[in-house]
Amino acid sequence: MSTRPGLWRCAASLLWGAGWLLLAGGCATNPGKKAEGQHIFYPPPPGAPRLQFLVSYSGEADLGRKVSKFSTFITGEQAPSQPILKPYGVLLASNQVWVCDTAGGCLDILDLQQKTMRRFAPTGYGKLGVPINVVLDSEGRRYVADTGRNQVMIYGPDESFLGAIGENESLRPTGLALRGSRLYVSDLNGHCVRVYDKDSRKMLFTVPRQPEADEAKEPGKLYMPVNVAVGQDGSIYVSDMAACRVMVYDAEGQHLRSIGSRGDLPGQFARPKGLAVDREGRIYVVDAASQVCQIFDREGKLLLFFGEPGGSGASLDLPASVVVDYEHVPLFQRFAAPGFELEHLVLISNQLGDRKISVYALGHRR
Repeated sequence: MSTRPGLWRCAASLLWGAGWLLLAGGCATNPGKKAEGQHIFYPPPPGAPRLQFLVSYSGEADLGRKVSKFSTFITGEQAPSQPILKPYGVLLASNQVWVCDTAGGCLDILDLQQKTMRRFAPTGYGKLGVPINVVLDSEGRRYVADTGRNQVMIYGPDESFLGAIGENESLRPTGLALRGSRLYVSDLNGHCVRVYDKDSRKMLFTVPRQPEADEAKEPGKLYMPVNVAVGQDGSIYVSDMAACRVMVYDAEGQHLRSIGSRGDLPGQFARPKGLAVDREGRIYVVDAASQVCQIFDREGKLLLFFGEPGGSGASLDLPASVVVDYEHVPLFQRFAAPGFELEHLVLISNQLGDRKISVYALGHRR
């Protein structure tokens, strides 16, 4: 179904809206795209600001590395220009932003400290087709959900190809999550989330336990599971784009509850895609139709939404994925407004527009 942006704008004026614009002198001089001359907050007054748009990246040029004309003349070095083409999954690791570039058939890796960008595009049997999502384990192995190959591709810390999940299965992997020794893969073909032991690559069980069961007998049934996230307590969250809801299961795959319903009002979904869970149990869900990110508490109560088109200088444009990151806050504190202390980052990929990776942060006034 199509959403009605006017309803979102109306609801925004009644609830939290397009954001609080706090004027600040001067224009952005830091790398990345900022909203010129202003800091953008959500919610608007009289509510206390809880989330700020920080910066966005659409390619190597936004990292801020400068190449002088003299250097170009002497060494032939060119100004950085590689773009991110059509991103989906995104993560932060070791001061780098990793982006699944579905149009490029690669991972774009943006180094925020070195201010460089390179493309991970393996050849041979490990060649990527259409990378959708990526996760990294504690040993440095990267797992890539590839809908071109219908496999989860696995690479070592040295970027060598280690193997794949799905070679002998009817798998259509889209979302990925890791927790402990378990790898979670949302599978469109199987209408389920497959849970694997990440070391042996053997499937342990599916979520729900009986994917083909009738919904009356299996209330946790999934229709189009596109993304998966795992909370601190092991709870499993799945965005079901066909059913327009987020399904919640316990650590062993037993259905607990659902969040949202079909519709175009705050708290509802039309095309829910990426989702993430923070340490406090808050759930972040992006909707590619209404083009917002909604934040819910652990029980499913709507707390805040942001990013609606036309609402501010930090709107979303066909958002696909959202991740929460705590480790890299110091890298982004310099983008924060005076007196606003960042708690954790929220990164959202946009498949269209000139802000391919938008970086927000939850925080508070000092």
